[in-house]
Amino acid sequence: MDLDTNYGLQWHQETQWSSEEVQTRKWTIPLSQVSIIAQSQGDPAGQCFQELSLHLHLFKLQAAAHHPANPPRQRQSVCLNHLVSSSTFLHSVHLPKKPNIKIFSGSSHQGLSQKIADRMGLKLGKVVTKKFSNQEICVEIGESVRGEDIYIVQSWCGEINDNLMELLIMINPCKIASASRVTAVIPCFPYACQDKKDKSRAPILARLVANMLSVAGVDHIITMDLHASQIQGFFDIPVDNLYAEPAVLKWIKKNISEWRNCTIASPDTGGAKSDLHCRPLNVDFALIHKEWKKAKEVDCMVLVGDVKDRVAILVDDLADTCGAICLAADKHLSIGATKVYAILTRGIFSGPAISCINNKCFEAVVVTNTIPQGDKMKHCSKIQVTDISMILAEAIRRTHNGESVSYLLSHVPL
Repeated sequence: MDLDTNYGLQWHQETQWSSEEVQTRKWTIPLSQVSIIAQSQGDPAGQCFQELSLHLHLFKLQAAAHHPANPPRQRQSVCLNHLVSSSTFLHSVHLPKKPNIKIFSGSSHQGLSQKIADRMGLKLGKVVTKKFSNQEICVEIGESVRGEDIYIVQSWCGEINDNLMELLIMINPCKIASASRVTAVIPCFPYACQDKKDKSRAPILARLVANMLSVAGVDHIITMDLHASQIQGFFDIPVDNLYAEPAVLKWIKKNISEWRNCTIASPDTGGAKSDLHCRPLNVDFALIHKEWKKAKEVDCMVLVGDVKDRVAILVDDLADTCGAICLAADKHLSIGATKVYAILTRGIFSGPAISCINNKCFEAVVVTNTIPQGDKMKHCSKIQVTDISMILAEAIRRTHNGESVSYLLSHVPL
């Protein structure tokens, strides 16, 4: 901060004193550390404030605060003039050093990590990941992290178990090297679908992953569109669950000309939370109720809602083999939908997913880049990717600066 005459402080506030503190209308100021709010003259509306911690000798204030003849809390007037221009002030200002921010990328999705770093005007931190001949993972952090604010970007794709272990190993050296804070940025949370005990002796793997991250020493989690929001409760540390919804709505309005005559639909009852997309668009919602013969085999499907002569937009948080979303597309077209789009936060597209999409009448299957889609797009022209790196980058910036991230739940950063 440039402490020139633009920030000259002529502080003449009538205050009420006690032996413990100085109280003003806006601030509580301990005598041992006077906090003054400096307002720039270029900001008359008072929107830009900088807080300066001034370690001043108490002799400047003792006349009012500590004189035994004064009754407690007697009203006094204190005038501290031209502090900025005085050398005493400049030498007594103590500005606590904010940790530098450093972003490291795991090997799962370096393209997304690079976009986040570019958005923030930073370079990715130096890290080397390799495997020994016995398949053990070795991670070497190539620069100092002492006292720094560290963000490690690692998604859930490719070799899932290796990527999870790599993330845990990256957290550990940062913690034991005295990093100020370590935040794991996990755009696609691993094992999120196994979040409950749905049969006897079934593991709750999402809870296990949460425990592993906590034990590794992570201080904060940033993720996107958790399969079940209650996974946040598996952690005893802060978790910011961001939404791809603002980016999805932006894509819909830009690329679907008939969006005002559309119906947002969920391919199953588990995706009923997709109705949140309807409110900003002011359109109808539909969902499909399925009855199962056995696992992955549907007995019958019932569409609840009206899609006749409308554009159907199927919305879900993820698609793996795409069996459910392809069956839902056929059902909507048979009922009378004019076009069918699919919008997914995460497109895993394993097994027969690509051939299934190619064989169905989708206008487009839109996914975010929480998972890399380069190879999939080569084999399926219907897959389109919308970028969410600006949301993650802004979340990192706001977290580092101690700002609220709630704005990102309904807006896309410019």
